Amino acid sequence: MQFFTHDGFDLAFLDREPARGKGDPVLLIHGFASSHYVNWVSPGWFKTLNDAGYRAIALDNRGHGNSTKSYDEADYTPTKMASDAVALLDHLGIEKAHVMGYSMGARVSAFLALESPQRVATLVFGGLGIGMVDGVGDWDPIADALLAEDPAKTTHPRGRAFRAFADQTRSDRRALAACISTSREVLTEDDMSRITQPTLVAVGTKDDIGGSPEELAALMPNAVPFAIEGRDHMLAVGDKSFKQRVIGFYGEHPL
Repeated sequence: MQFFTHDGFDLAFLDREPARGKGDPVLLIHGFASSHYVNWVSPGWFKTLNDAGYRAIALDNRGHGNSTKSYDEADYTPTKMASDAVALLDHLGIEKAHVMGYSMGARVSAFLALESPQRVATLVFGGLGIGMVDGVGDWDPIADALLAEDPAKTTHPRGRAFRAFADQTRSDRRALAACISTSREVLTEDDMSRITQPTLVAVGTKDDIGGSPEELAALMPNAVPFAIEGRDHMLAVGDKSFKQRVIGFYGEHPL
């Protein structure tokens, strides 16, 4: 792990080159309540990318993992989290990278592409389809579940699932509750039409959070959908077919 400082946050990141040579950089942005390790190292993405000759870079978003925590909701807008990702590219001296985000990280990646398009070569939106525009349902019960003293009293299914995930990852639940309030900012159909980079939209066929990848891809000028067969929101990220499709996508669109 390494650290850099941006906007008052000490942000943790991992940067790993392939075994041979210097590969094109892939910047990985994890999802809500996750971390660089849970989203990208443990499911094998670093190994997959390195084995294919790519440089894998992932940060812990503010409020997550080993990065600084804040309990101020205003700190967790997608614009601010996207600025952290750009600051990491600056810190590493990288002008342009492939950018892949999962769930909340996909939303952050979209904001990054809109606000700093010259830094983004391609995009992979994992775990988030038309929910990017339509929203991803009622998440207020998740904040309540995160702050509950006794998780056993939480009855909302999605709230229970994310509370269990937060406890499993030993996350700062107060920071996550602040994050969930402001990180869900939706983008308009016009916003999506202005993202012109080659984009892969990949969502599990059993995902009840992300929404249709086909519908989101249809709003974009240079996007293709990919259905991750038989996977829900939690399991799709590590799916073998998803990894294979991403490596193929990068082969089709070199930096």
